[in-house]
Amino acid sequence: MALPPILQNLRIPAVGAPLFIVSNPDLVIAQCTSGMVGSFPALNAREQEGEPIELDRWLNRIKEELDRHNQANPDRPAAPYAVNQIVHRSNARLQRDLDICVKHEVPIMITSLGAREEVNAAAHSYGGITFHDIINNRFANKAIEKGADGLIAVAAGAGGHAGTLSPFALIQEIREWFDGPLLLSGSIARGDSILAAQAMGADLAYIGSAFIATEEANAVDGYKEMITESGGDDIVYTNLFTGVHGNYLKGAVRNAGMDPDNLETSDASAMNFGGGTSKPRKWKDIWGAGQGVGAVKSIPKAAVLIDRLEREYLAARERLGLSSGSSRAAAE
Repeated sequence: MALPPILQNLRIPAVGAPLFIVSNPDLVIAQCTSGMVGSFPALNAREQEGEPIELDRWLNRIKEELDRHNQANPDRPAAPYAVNQIVHRSNARLQRDLDICVKHEVPIMITSLGAREEVNAAAHSYGGITFHDIINNRFANKAIEKGADGLIAVAAGAGGHAGTLSPFALIQEIREWFDGPLLLSGSIARGDSILAAQAMGADLAYIGSAFIATEEANAVDGYKEMITESGGDDIVYTNLFTGVHGNYLKGAVRNAGMDPDNLETSDASAMNFGGGTSKPRKWKDIWGAGQGVGAVKSIPKAAVLIDRLEREYLAARERLGLSSGSSRAAAE
């Protein structure tokens, strides 16, 4: 099955993953105007009681700046953007945020931590599309049954709430029955990894950790610097901090006074998005990242990172004797 029309003319076949706290309008706009899908979690747009709704303001700004870019660059239009909805029972903002996204006709909605028919129906009501995060084949089936248009296979090594399955196994099992849009997440921080994802059967790569270490990202300097200094061995997989297993930087765990090799366990009841965060306040400096951080050596602008990804992607195609030309054409 071909990708939906709005995803058929990307500069590189990639989506910037929605990074909790880190993704903001600056990063999303930089990603989209550089030719790849940018995204952010709706819960990142926070406001104090009595203040204007921040999500509404963020969406207005993103739409205005992308439209301005398109008018100035008709031959190089911006990629679409996406909003991530945390579909978890503790997210008291879900319906309000969903209504705002419908009002703005957000092109792509990404759902996590639960598949809900009404969220898919809301996006479809104006022609939007939905992708759902999954970590195994069973959850993939449920997501499609409930109306998701595509899947994000969150494989072993991904940042955030990652699964444990090899990307080879996960993609293989999904492609046995699903021929729709499929994204792959898990240690993708180079352009040749994007091509590898396509070779396995994914349509698009889903890239997160590399964008934490960009100038536009809403992450403190220490977080960005730790990513550039870390490798795969510096990642720990634990459920202590949110109740759901995820990957974190060992250096941040040590800085919090804990031994990353001897952490306690938790359970899913610890996860609570009622206040806009899944982490208790004492864990606010426990920084997430995936195993692909070894490819991140600097803190560039997002556009510079995307330039590098494109060069690496095209070079990988050339090494394999595949067609040359622009990455937009190669990805189709």
